[in-house]
Amino acid sequence: MYYLNNSNKMFFIFILIFSTFISISSNSWFGCWIGLEINLLSFIPLISSSINLLSSEASLKYFLIQSIASINFLFMILLKMILMTPLPLDKLFSIMINSSLLMKMGAAPFHFWFPNITEGLSWLNNFILMSWQKITPMILLSYYFNKNFLILVIIFNIMIGAIGGLSQTSLRKLMAFSSINNLGWMIYAMMISDNLWIFYLFVYSFLISIMCFFFFNLNMFFMSQLFSNNLKPLIKLNLLINFLSLGGLPPFLGFLPKWIMINFLMINSHYLLTFFFIMSSLIIIFFYIRIIYSCFLLNYFKMKWFKINLKNNFLWILNFFSLISIVGMISSTFLFF
Repeated sequence: MYYLNNSNKMFFIFILIFSTFISISSNSWFGCWIGLEINLLSFIPLISSSINLLSSEASLKYFLIQSIASINFLFMILLKMILMTPLPLDKLFSIMINSSLLMKMGAAPFHFWFPNITEGLSWLNNFILMSWQKITPMILLSYYFNKNFLILVIIFNIMIGAIGGLSQTSLRKLMAFSSINNLGWMIYAMMISDNLWIFYLFVYSFLISIMCFFFFNLNMFFMSQLFSNNLKPLIKLNLLINFLSLGGLPPFLGFLPKWIMINFLMINSHYLLTFFFIMSSLIIIFFYIRIIYSCFLLNYFKMKWFKINLKNNFLWILNFFSLISIVGMISSTFLFF
């Protein structure tokens, strides 16, 4: 392993993006598998580093998990082609193919590798893992899915993502469990409509990019740093807005796709699934508010000499994005009514 310079990183990011287009534009399962493998081989050099043992361990774990999922996916599509999918085995094939794709995106109950790997990655790599790396498996999942199996997976995702985040002190693991929770919403959005899924993914990627950008520039990895470090009130206010928007609290932008999905669930009389979705969102908002409460009200008298500040230009950019999170939702309500 070696340290990548910026030009090499851009090359691998380009291959990463290109591999996604190979998978989603392929007209055969074998072409989709090739795109997934190119995606894996281009992401490994981005997350591995010879100067960081945690990154090296995370890259090895990621390679092993993705290889197992790829082998399972390839075996099932070859078996499906050979046996010509007799009707009794069709549901089994769909469950196995769905399971391999769910393992690739880190969805529950195949999520055990996901929080551990995020702990060893930088914030930029975490953003790629939580947003772009989910696009290819989600699109392939929309081609051939078992509805009853995915409903069970959605309940697992939203509840494990909500409950798992309660006991976390690491911000990267917290964002990982938040990603698992939002993955349940995205899977159901994919089952409703491709346009709704694209909209939810776009809003979630926008919000998660702001949070990763924040923590990267503040060099923060644990909750204790939010109230032990001497942050300016404007930075704390930005964290409040973006955390609540990511949790889906109205009138912020993150509430809009969840509001659309809850309306769809109520129209179709899926009351039990609506209950699970709303309860998980309340738990997510609870531990986000707990973080913000600690950030605003708890403070250390030590380290006052260490003043954390951001450049004015960067702070104005974050203020603008936070303003979008508020104004975007308020303006959208006028469009609906």
